[in-house]
Amino acid sequence: MTKRSAAAKRPRRERGSLNPEDIIEGAFELAEQVSIDGLSMPLLGKHLDVGVTSIYWYFRKKDDLLNAMTDRALSQYVFATPFIEARDWRESLTNHARTMRSAFLGNPILCDLILIRSALSPHAAQLGARQTEHAVASLVEAGLSVDEAFDTYSAISLHIRGSVVLQRLYDKNKEQDAQAGAYYDDIVVEPETTPLLAEAMAKGRKSGAPDDHNFEYGLKCILDHASSLIGTQQPAATSTPRRASKAAAAG
Repeated sequence: MTKRSAAAKRPRRERGSLNPEDIIEGAFELAEQVSIDGLSMPLLGKHLDVGVTSIYWYFRKKDDLLNAMTDRALSQYVFATPFIEARDWRESLTNHARTMRSAFLGNPILCDLILIRSALSPHAAQLGARQTEHAVASLVEAGLSVDEAFDTYSAISLHIRGSVVLQRLYDKNKEQDAQAGAYYDDIVVEPETTPLLAEAMAKGRKSGAPDDHNFEYGLKCILDHASSLIGTQQPAATSTPRRASKAAAAG
């Protein structure tokens, strides 16, 4: 998914040398220029300097190609995302969440493939499930029940994705119409009628905006709730997971 210089001209391809990896790499290069929505098989054929039928030999339709791109993007994304560790669950989960958000905000192609595009290949879905399994297992080890761990990571994931998708949709609207705004830009605040809103927003706050301040506040609230469930007045490594404690009590 690395960008190729726009000025660099791809050498003419020898007949029969095309392979799926070349097609996927070329598709990422082209998507950087025209976006996922603008990507098409004919344009990709021109970009690769091959006949479009050569691409259809490997990918029968655009969705098949997008699935392959998603598999690669998700594999790289999962590999680059920090794991959550039970011994320092709050710090590592915070780092995990911030890294996920930064990765999506910094790469619109990644965002469009994984978050906005609804279809995932079975391989991509399995990768996502394994990442979630590891996160839930670490939170259970830290002291949450399975249900609490699942709900906590689900809330974190939703918080990240919602923030990123809202920002991406805002950016897309701006690309199409420079005058386009967001709902949080249109809120009318008058000190005479809404003094509390005026006081808060005078400090740079925006109601409902997917900005850093709102993201960090929401993240802190989720983590604070998880902390209260665990009751971590002691280091997580010395605490006994409540699931195990309940099982022992029942025995």
